Amino acid sequence: MDTNRDAVNGEALGFEAALSALEDVVTRLEAGTLELEEAVALYQRGRALSARCQALLDQAELRIQQLSPGGEGASVLEPFDADG
Repeated sequence: MDTNRDAVNGEALGFEAALSALEDVVTRLEAGTLELEEAVALYQRGRALSARCQALLDQAELRIQQLSPGGEGASVLEPFDADG
């Protein structure tokens, strides 16, 4: 694993760090003061950071489960439903 590439792409970052870096990218892009090549590179980094955040959220969702009563006294794991 290339840790330098991972750090640049956000793959080594936790959720809060990746989200903060993504917010910085968005702020810089919205400023509209970047050269085209820099803007494209920053956009690509933003996409990678966004994907990292989504992957971490997906992982967290899979870990949040509730134990529900199943048939014949057994228990089953079901996805957590915040609405119900």
